[in-house]
Amino acid sequence: MTREPEPRLVALVPELLWDGLADAPREGAVIVSEGRITAVTGPGERLPVGADRVDLPGRTLMPGLIDCHVHLSNAPDSTDDDITAPVSQRHLNTLTALRTLLDNGFTTVRDLGCALPQPMSLVVRESVEAGVLPGPRLIVAPHIISARSGHGDESAELGTLPETEIGALADGPQEIIGMVRAEARSGADWIKFAGTGGFFSATDEPEQITYSQEEMDVLVSVARDLRLPCAVHAFGDEGVRRAVRAGVRSVEHGGLARPETLAEMAERGTYVVPTQGIVFQAVEHLDDDDFWQERSQRAREKFRAHRDELYDSAHALADSDVKVAYGTDAGVLSSEDNQRDFFTMVDNGMTPLRVLKAATSTASELLERPDLGRIAPGARADLVAVRGDPLADIGAMTHVDLVMRDGRIHRGGDGHGAAH
Repeated sequence: MTREPEPRLVALVPELLWDGLADAPREGAVIVSEGRITAVTGPGERLPVGADRVDLPGRTLMPGLIDCHVHLSNAPDSTDDDITAPVSQRHLNTLTALRTLLDNGFTTVRDLGCALPQPMSLVVRESVEAGVLPGPRLIVAPHIISARSGHGDESAELGTLPETEIGALADGPQEIIGMVRAEARSGADWIKFAGTGGFFSATDEPEQITYSQEEMDVLVSVARDLRLPCAVHAFGDEGVRRAVRAGVRSVEHGGLARPETLAEMAERGTYVVPTQGIVFQAVEHLDDDDFWQERSQRAREKFRAHRDELYDSAHALADSDVKVAYGTDAGVLSSEDNQRDFFTMVDNGMTPLRVLKAATSTASELLERPDLGRIAPGARADLVAVRGDPLADIGAMTHVDLVMRDGRIHRGGDGHGAAH
């Protein structure tokens, strides 16, 4: 009778360990086997006999990071999604983004839709899980459901072809019901819809409300019946408020929400994914002509008109009790820069602890994945080591020296177990 080999153990021994929940890091080590965390040791405790040891001096070991708002197929380094880009180019964008996000320490991402009739994110999700493609775990909303003339309606980009529609477009309760069910049938993990206009879009305004309360109520109710949570693209205060009252689980952006709306969100337990990095990159460069040379001048004027409100709302969010989850709009923002939000949220008044939880344990709560975003026995072995102590200096988040996803070292660790 052939004896089964003992599971391989890996012991990661950092200088500091932060579990995604505690107020401060501590000493300790993490034991990993078969893609899961099997034990977390205290200072001075002996490691299991035979464990492969990975020493991480000067590093803080923390849970794998979660970006709750990405668009993998968008063109990198661009604030305008070119709908005329070939599908082959979008495939290359996706592959590049997967590698970049994982290199940055993001072991899970939520892709929040594109305008393609057959979103490649659904196929990519399965390919990553099967080990065919290296990349973060994907949670997918295939499209952004939108009213005609709303934020997800990209038909106007074609100009001379007004009879052609691009986007998951639905007006009125019956069309909305059909669209939500079609998203569910395609394999959606989440439903996303546009509740207001935006800043970078060509044909709408950030305070423009694109769905009535009745339409939002129907959309969220149908999704709930299908056991799918809803995320809403919303900037303007009234659009945010309607979506919150409809029962969305997360508000994406919310950059013009007023304190009373934030208070209602906190009371109802609604999460916000503020994507502040890309917003305040634009605001801080309003007078930089070079920055805007290849970007939309209309977007520039929108940001200029709402600059003070954006700052006011960001500081109000920092002072609120709203649950904040990390999200960057990577794909609109370059994926290489998706660590920017760590700095921007701190600059706008949040503590490093709250921001780090936003990218770990709070994000896992939003996604209803208790096996992610924390270091604890039984959790997925998604781990990141950064240089220094990020709770003392958020700048440490730009120095990711080790990335482990499902127990496999993707990068770092002196090449031990490196993915190929």
